[in-house]
Amino acid sequence: MDRRSFVKTTSALSILSALPSFGQTPARVFAPQSGDWRSFEITHRVELLKPTGGTKLWIPIPVVEDGYQRNMTTSWTLSSGDAERVIEPYYGAAMLVVNVDPKEAKPVIDMTTQVQIQSRAVDLTKRGDATLSDAEVKKWTAATALMPTDGIVLKTALEVTKGKSSDIEKLRALYDWTIANTYRNVATPGCGVGDVKTALETPNFGGKCADINAVFVAMSRSLGFPARDVYGVRIAASKFGYKELGAGSAIVTKAQHCRAEVFVTGYGWVPMDPADVTKVQRVETAEWIKTTDHPVVAPVHKALFGAWEGNWLAYNTAHDVTLPGAKGPKLPFLMYPQAETADGRLDPYDPDNFKYTISAKEVKA
Repeated sequence: MDRRSFVKTTSALSILSALPSFGQTPARVFAPQSGDWRSFEITHRVELLKPTGGTKLWIPIPVVEDGYQRNMTTSWTLSSGDAERVIEPYYGAAMLVVNVDPKEAKPVIDMTTQVQIQSRAVDLTKRGDATLSDAEVKKWTAATALMPTDGIVLKTALEVTKGKSSDIEKLRALYDWTIANTYRNVATPGCGVGDVKTALETPNFGGKCADINAVFVAMSRSLGFPARDVYGVRIAASKFGYKELGAGSAIVTKAQHCRAEVFVTGYGWVPMDPADVTKVQRVETAEWIKTTDHPVVAPVHKALFGAWEGNWLAYNTAHDVTLPGAKGPKLPFLMYPQAETADGRLDPYDPDNFKYTISAKEVKA
């Protein structure tokens, strides 16, 4: 069975299976609006259990400031060793680089950041005069190591947008196609890796936010739309009652999430998040919902084409990140604390053995 036949078949079966519950499930509301700034304090605490040799540590520092986030202060304390704030030169990602004292058995590092965040909502019925420089267009339409913009990526994007004329129509088609042809795989480690070519070559592809949103971003770039993944962490519960679209507690160690945004001439950077639609479909209710017209999914599907809720901290928009002083390979993105000992790079998806915690609390402005 080919990919298209599979999608059509599963879509038909999904609609039939969803019909009985559709009438029984009350409609939900999900409508983020800008204007309500909230202040948060986020603390990264790292306790290295086996700091063999010359151990180094890298912790992402939020650097994104684009009308929805204000980065106030970042401070840190070390039980020993030294640290400095370093900026990655191409994308501008910021990180705390720590050189651990090899004489200390169990070093502890605390980094605290204060930020202000608001929700985003772009009115796509009101076109303005927003434009992007040629240099920025080139930067945000370029291919990356795991996100090609030719071959199957361009071929798929052209097929998906065939017959669409306006920029918004094309992006809506890419957004809807990404949701219809991917699903959230709860077994995927962390947020995934964002290997777009593999995703498009795999029928019924399953992954997490870094995988699914990368598909949307890569296809958008292939058609000449400046687009980017924005890497961060959820830091508060959703005000709309969606458990899966917010942090479940003050400990947000495993709440990393990347979003996407596309620059549309006349509108500016437009927030998008097809991956969160697939998350709601898969894990927001007891059943696996595979349509977007279900009353639990529909509000999220509608809102996340042009809006984000302000309960999430953005770190950076960087790909192919070289960690200063690292012996290991480049990272596809920087969203988790990283560490290397004499025995190699530690697993950032295993914070219990790494060992690190991330906590967040809302504070008065």
